[in-house]
Amino acid sequence: MHYAIRHLTRFRYSAPVTESMMEIRMQPRSDAGQRCASFRLQTVPRALVASHRDHNGNIVHHFDIPPRHTQITVTAEAVVEVSAPPPPAAAAGWDALGGAGLPLDVLDALVPSHYARPTPLLAALTDAVWPVRPATPLQALRGLNHAMARHFAYAPQSTHVDSPIDDALRSGRGVCQDFAHIFIAAARSIGIPCRYVSGYLFHRLEDHDRSAADATHAWAEAWLPGVGWHGFDPTNDIEAGVRHIRVAVGRDYADVPPTRGVFRGVADETLDVVVRVQPTGAPALPEPAETASPPWLEPVVAADDLAALQQQQQQQ
Repeated sequence: MHYAIRHLTRFRYSAPVTESMMEIRMQPRSDAGQRCASFRLQTVPRALVASHRDHNGNIVHHFDIPPRHTQITVTAEAVVEVSAPPPPAAAAGWDALGGAGLPLDVLDALVPSHYARPTPLLAALTDAVWPVRPATPLQALRGLNHAMARHFAYAPQSTHVDSPIDDALRSGRGVCQDFAHIFIAAARSIGIPCRYVSGYLFHRLEDHDRSAADATHAWAEAWLPGVGWHGFDPTNDIEAGVRHIRVAVGRDYADVPPTRGVFRGVADETLDVVVRVQPTGAPALPEPAETASPPWLEPVVAADDLAALQQQQQQQ
């Protein structure tokens, strides 16, 4: 299945700022049944964009904008081919999860991290989900996936990007990032390596997804002996499949934010994001048209993107 992805991000500043430096993690990965056929990143004001691969194998683009500016628009476009993963029917038992001989990235996914760490509220959840240990790690993870979808309400703006898991555990409300962190922390607490995945989900009406269609998505991947990394989406009570498009993996959100940056100046920052994921048969993106517009002009945003951004502003 091929998907065309357009990810528009706009930063607005209440006063002019200078020397903005930014990291971007928006290029889909090419691994594990997924291939990024093409990718293009554009910024306004224009900037020279470089890239490197981080220790988790994610592609990180980075740029700086020295002159004064009051907003930055980043547009990422990609075409990705995704294959359905095979069902993990032959998952091994608990004995195969022993630490000896496990790869380093798997061992790293066993230890607590900034947003995915044990708490008393998490222990209460795991005790309720697993009053006795399931027969296999796969059964434990599927039970956790179902239990979280039943127990937690999907509620946009009920938490913040830096909220600890106890906020969602206490209220029973959250978003995909919260649910992924709770799932990861719970899996690690019983010895199952688990990591965070940021990316996109293609939404169809017949799937009745709870997550928002115009935003990025987050889920978890657990490492199962004989299977490898296998994805679980506790927001939507499904296992990751052909609709899940992986961009970056890490211990938790702190390793994989889509954008991270700093600027010089005193200003409030407002962030607006619009994401579109559509099936496509095209194997690649067309080359960008040349334009003589100077880099300091305000960005030109497509009419449908502008309408979506304005709708977001009205909802804030």
